[in-house]
Amino acid sequence: MGPHSTPDLPTEAAPLPLATVAVVGLGTMGTGIAEVLTRAGREVIGIDTDETAARHAVAALEAATAHAVRRERITERERQDALARFRTFTDLQAAADADLVIEVVPEDYELKRQVFAELDAVVRPDTILATGTNALSVTRLAADSQRPERVLGVHFFNPAPAMKLVEVVSSVLTAPTAVAAVTQLARDLGKDPIAVGDRPGFVADGLLFGYLNQAAAMYESRYATREDIDAAMRLGCGLPMGPLALLDLIGVDTARTVLEAMYADSQDRLHAPAPILGQLAEAGLTGRKSGRGFYTYEAPGSGTVVPDAESPAAADALGTGRTVASVGVAGSGTMASGIAEVFAKAGFKVVLAARSPEKAEKAKARIAKSLGRSVDKGRMTAEARDAALAAITPAGSLDAFGDVDLAVEAVAEDLAVKQELFRTLDKVCKPGAVLATTTSSLPVVACARATSRPQDVIGMHFFNPAPAMKLVEVVRTVLTADDVHATVRAVCAKVRKHPVDCGDRAGFIVNALLFPYLNNAIKMVEQHYATLDDIDAAMKLGGGYPMGPFELLDVVGLDVSLAIEKVLHAEFRDPGLAPAPLLEHLVAAGCLGRKTGRGFREYARR
Repeated sequence: MGPHSTPDLPTEAAPLPLATVAVVGLGTMGTGIAEVLTRAGREVIGIDTDETAARHAVAALEAATAHAVRRERITERERQDALARFRTFTDLQAAADADLVIEVVPEDYELKRQVFAELDAVVRPDTILATGTNALSVTRLAADSQRPERVLGVHFFNPAPAMKLVEVVSSVLTAPTAVAAVTQLARDLGKDPIAVGDRPGFVADGLLFGYLNQAAAMYESRYATREDIDAAMRLGCGLPMGPLALLDLIGVDTARTVLEAMYADSQDRLHAPAPILGQLAEAGLTGRKSGRGFYTYEAPGSGTVVPDAESPAAADALGTGRTVASVGVAGSGTMASGIAEVFAKAGFKVVLAARSPEKAEKAKARIAKSLGRSVDKGRMTAEARDAALAAITPAGSLDAFGDVDLAVEAVAEDLAVKQELFRTLDKVCKPGAVLATTTSSLPVVACARATSRPQDVIGMHFFNPAPAMKLVEVVRTVLTADDVHATVRAVCAKVRKHPVDCGDRAGFIVNALLFPYLNNAIKMVEQHYATLDDIDAAMKLGGGYPMGPFELLDVVGLDVSLAIEKVLHAEFRDPGLAPAPLLEHLVAAGCLGRKTGRGFREYARR
């Protein structure tokens, strides 16, 4: 051994920071948090005045760890160790030895204040007290506590074992050391913590609940069915659940409580709970936990939806539509090419008309390239590709639409341009042809009125990229004929798309729910409440969104987003829908997102 060496002496492992954690309230969330903590090596003291809840928590942990053993994620020995680290009690006195207490009792301020007051008399002076609230004031709870510097919020997402996000909420009174300790614990648990200030909903729920509320209001107004609203947001935005199904999972009463707190703070009408939430909550129809909310479930606590009086009738109730064998697609951009590809692959004869033969040929070449990629990836055969390409006839003018059964326009999102095109279709297309617009934000009826046959005009809003996206919003005007609606629904089925019905108003379903959410995310940044990165992370990790709002805005294009925001604001006149000034400033500066190399973030120029 050298002069400065020391012999290898047996050393004790360094104690885990916040080694003993008490969880007060053993409902779904408390049980999930207890599972995460025990599996990460913490001693967990589960406390609930209801012995049944405590027994359920133990059973749930036994089942979850047994499942993990079967999946070979942990060994049986590790399972037994985890179970041994979880003890349950019915008295808060059991928290005396805890380094951290996490309270997840129901969202009732007086109940939480009482829990904190009792804990003050029980725990050590250095114990950190955390509330799991997502709607009530952490600052007020801290101020009412005897040790406000040790009080903070720690907001897990349901189901706690699976969801990666944890919001660590500090009040103006919270000591930085307490925030640092809880943030480190969250990392030790394999979570992604973000630091947020104290306001109702914090980041993720602050954005999520406004969107859920708008969906509830949309359903309440009978604008669209619950099934169509949910399918539209899953298929149009790639969300894991539709908003009404999610409200049932969260609990209609819980959502109403969160929204009441958000509205009291923001005075934004978009946060004022939709009356339907109050009606359902007062009737005890609180969602899955009661067996009925927006949907009806097999049993209380079940996630299995069963048919009820609102379930959609059979498709034949739509009646008979018109025969469609040939389709005309007007336009030469990405959307027009994608829609033409969809129809050709489904066996329709397609006329692809652009402003010149060259543009039409170029659009067909783009389709050939896309079909070639599908062949390379094994998604279609070379024979199917050749048949689809052979079904497409490029044309240099709309005169080629004389024999089509369905004409679909996919030209620039400019009302004057579309109206001129519909005037031409009116002259060119045969009587009985269905005329469809793919507009995402303009009034379909304004296109219909440009023709002498408004009963034949309907909206078919495909999503980009059309070959991949399953959703089509089918937009009826007050003048659209029933058989035209039935025709388009049948055509959607034939091209393997999922149609959702909606009326002719700004944003239809998807954009009317998506863009206020995006706008609210921008306002959060304007108010310096959270950073772009934290907001994007919160929605991906806490909401299961495929992209964060700022990633999505930069992909869609800030100019396109601003135009849609303006249309929504003009239609509904709600102050909360006014475009965020930061969005207007970026567009004015030419920062339009990925296409210009800079939007909310900067991108390498191609």
